[in-house]
Amino acid sequence: MSQFVTGQRWINDAQLMMGLGTVVSVAHRTVSILFQSTGETRAYAKESAPLTRIIFKPGDEIKDHKKRTLTIKAVDQARQPVVYHVITEQGTTELLEECNLDTAIQLNKPLERLLSGQIDDLKWYELRSRTWLNLLKNHNSGIAGLTGARTSLIPHQLFIANEVASRYAPRVLLADEVGLGKTIEAGLIIHQQLSTGRARRVLIIVPEALIHQWLVEMLRRFNLFFSIFDEQRCLAIIESTDFSNPFNAEQQIICSLDLFTDNPQRFEQVIHAEWDLLIVDEAHHLGWSTEQVSEEYELVSQLANISKGLLLLTATPEQFGKESHFARLRLLDADKFNDYDRFIQQENQYQIIADLIEQINADQPLSDNMLSQLRALESNIDVEQVKHATLSAQQKNEITHHLLDCHGTGRVLFRNTR
Repeated sequence: MSQFVTGQRWINDAQLMMGLGTVVSVAHRTVSILFQSTGETRAYAKESAPLTRIIFKPGDEIKDHKKRTLTIKAVDQARQPVVYHVITEQGTTELLEECNLDTAIQLNKPLERLLSGQIDDLKWYELRSRTWLNLLKNHNSGIAGLTGARTSLIPHQLFIANEVASRYAPRVLLADEVGLGKTIEAGLIIHQQLSTGRARRVLIIVPEALIHQWLVEMLRRFNLFFSIFDEQRCLAIIESTDFSNPFNAEQQIICSLDLFTDNPQRFEQVIHAEWDLLIVDEAHHLGWSTEQVSEEYELVSQLANISKGLLLLTATPEQFGKESHFARLRLLDADKFNDYDRFIQQENQYQIIADLIEQINADQPLSDNMLSQLRALESNIDVEQVKHATLSAQQKNEITHHLLDCHGTGRVLFRNTR
């Protein structure tokens, strides 16, 4: 057990910012320490006090209570409290009792703590070491960010979340049938993107009637704290803070499109705030046709262009027709999906591509007709190997991915049916 003497200087290991404390009284089992920088006096049990004795060494630079910088020449520990022989900036020698040291001295740097003898027990070092190793293990896990949801995951939800969330700035269309959990899939993707640092600023746009449902789902299932933004909230932020753009005041925001259609100024502000991930629910209600584009669609289109990642939650492609489906794909990749007539022509080949991929992965020889179709689609594929079904697993995987990426919607559409 440490020997405490009135006037000695000690530091609290757990709260280094409190600076040097001074022993003001010593009882049989307790010791009272005054931390003048905070004005607090704390009592500690002698046997378990989280305190370290501070004694400086010759050559150290210190400050006294007058803020003078002094250099220690010698230390007299024969009597307690300690007396320092110091050299002033003028070169004179003085005696300085440790009780007159500056209280603002802090030992935050590892070297300072080591040289001052402020060393933890081995058990605390081992605890920190194990903690960092576990954090590293979790960070490098293939399912990092996908295991904390308070819900029973269905296999297709976990597959989609893992496939999408592992991408940098994902831009995808989630078009599952009603009731298959698109909101949970989106929540998993958001959670994983935030957990891994791929995204920091997230904007969710939903119909007015679904705002609180999304807020509760994100908090209850994923422990994600979103802020609801409406006109009243925006005005309050501008009036009570230094933010001229209210959308810079929060990192994770939920709002409706009505906020922007009713107030063009708010849309200008949200456009000039940087977003890592934009989520739009009920995206099939955004009106678009080759003859006319709705105001809501145009607003989302501009937001989609400035956002790095984009998730569109929508009905199945068949429900609202091919034109509506093309409009949503256009939000994801305006360069690829820029011509509706060309899109229709490409869509007519989707069944051919699906049949080719199915035959290739089933190790079944292709008919002459299918080989001709494959040659027409891709001239770089070794047709002879495909013809005789002698492809390795890696080759089949490469061909499959190549056909998916170069023909059709690629990997931007995820759709599950019952």
